[in-house]
Amino acid sequence: MTKTNKNKICFGTKTLSIENINDIAELNFSVDISHDESFIKKINAGNQLLNTILKEDGAVYGVTTGYGDSCGTIVPENLVSELPLHLTRFHGCGLGAYFSHQQVRAIMAVRLCSLARGYSGVSFELLERIAYLLNHNISPRIPQEGSVGASGDLTPLSYMAAVLIGEREVSYQDETRTAAEVFKQLDFPGYTLKPKEALAIMNGTAVMTALAAEAYQRTEYLCRLAARVSAMATIALKGNSFHFDEALFAAKPHPGQIQIASWIRSDLGQHEEQRNPNRLQDRYSLRCAPHIIGVIQDSLVWYRQMIENELNSSNDNPLIDVENEQVLHGGHFYGGHIACVMDTMKTQVANLADLLDRQLALLVDTKFNNGLPANLSAASAQRAMINHGFKAVQIGVSAWTAEALKNTMPASVFSRSTECHNQDKVSMGTIAARDCLRNLELTEQVFAAHLLAVAQAINIRLATHKIAASDLQPSIIKMLTSINQDFDLLVEDRPLDSTLRAFMQKIRQRQWTLYND
Repeated sequence: MTKTNKNKICFGTKTLSIENINDIAELNFSVDISHDESFIKKINAGNQLLNTILKEDGAVYGVTTGYGDSCGTIVPENLVSELPLHLTRFHGCGLGAYFSHQQVRAIMAVRLCSLARGYSGVSFELLERIAYLLNHNISPRIPQEGSVGASGDLTPLSYMAAVLIGEREVSYQDETRTAAEVFKQLDFPGYTLKPKEALAIMNGTAVMTALAAEAYQRTEYLCRLAARVSAMATIALKGNSFHFDEALFAAKPHPGQIQIASWIRSDLGQHEEQRNPNRLQDRYSLRCAPHIIGVIQDSLVWYRQMIENELNSSNDNPLIDVENEQVLHGGHFYGGHIACVMDTMKTQVANLADLLDRQLALLVDTKFNNGLPANLSAASAQRAMINHGFKAVQIGVSAWTAEALKNTMPASVFSRSTECHNQDKVSMGTIAARDCLRNLELTEQVFAAHLLAVAQAINIRLATHKIAASDLQPSIIKMLTSINQDFDLLVEDRPLDSTLRAFMQKIRQRQWTLYND
């Protein structure tokens, strides 16, 4: 359904953030194009310069020549106007699942951001048409597979270019329809791509960057949630809160690691009775939680820098330098920076899954859980022998974690030579981004299971008077109360799949406010 919002994000006036793109994707904001006279003049100047060069018989890659290895093929003047149409059509070979409606909105917003910088030789009218699609919630149907990340996301972005001229399919009002049919219904006139406009739309890093923006915010939230559930696991296992002491972490001053330790410390409080005389040191999955989560928390700084630099860059080829009246041929479509971020992030996200997997293994095992029942079953003694609690959930968590760890192989090292060896070194940035989102999904499954498990464990401690509610910090009480609203204590075995899916949605929607700064 179309969701309207008076709040607007304006393109052409300032640099955009990861949050701006995700807000547009989630329909929290509509979009606007700057109508400042100098901005419109800047955009149209690039298009006019390109037309002037063409009239003077200048050779411009992808405008008067073929593409890729065919750059030596000269296109006669009478066929130049047809070349953009052919570019959109021969790249219509994407396969695999389709990107979600929200992901496609993010892709369009990222591409619009790049084109609005004024180096791509497109017209102001093209920017307005992309804005129209976003504001009317019309999303091209874009297959996920077919990009090697240089010359950018050619094949997936061809679906955006094709829709702009009224071809292929779109998602509109929760239906899949042809673009031509929807445009006719809305009385949206057809559009003919100008000489470089198909190339400007397709030849860039919009898909991988849009996915990276989504991945960033999901990862950022999981860092905070990992601190919270690690604190809850420490409570459930009767761990030592002094492992998170402020003085201890001042001795190894990684800022993100210090932040995570501070968050966990705030959830635990510190009391002398929490110095366990029988076990001075907890196992690593508790004691080292700030060190594991902190690596990601520290990495978020450069993740943001690299994603937002790419977002606010001109990354097609060639670029039109209006000031110096020249065409610049280069390789800004190369997605190496996004590939680096995504390959690194997917590894660190899998590390979070592995951390929680280890914590859960301690919680269900009577050899390590300090008096909790086997498999966290809350069944009575008379029925304990037929109830198995979280036994299968722990197996599932192990499977999801293993798959996430398997997916950590960096995509960027699998460069393939393509297109007659013209594209002989490519980034694989889009594959890396898709891998990262898959690892996020698997890790969110682990988080959903772990949330239920730590809540079950603490509820058992409370019910058996092994801890008192007065021992818990307000943040933990609030979190536990929220979980208990949708998850009844597991006494008799029951299927948990629907509950796990529901908690995955809560995680994805950032249900809980965590550690407000």
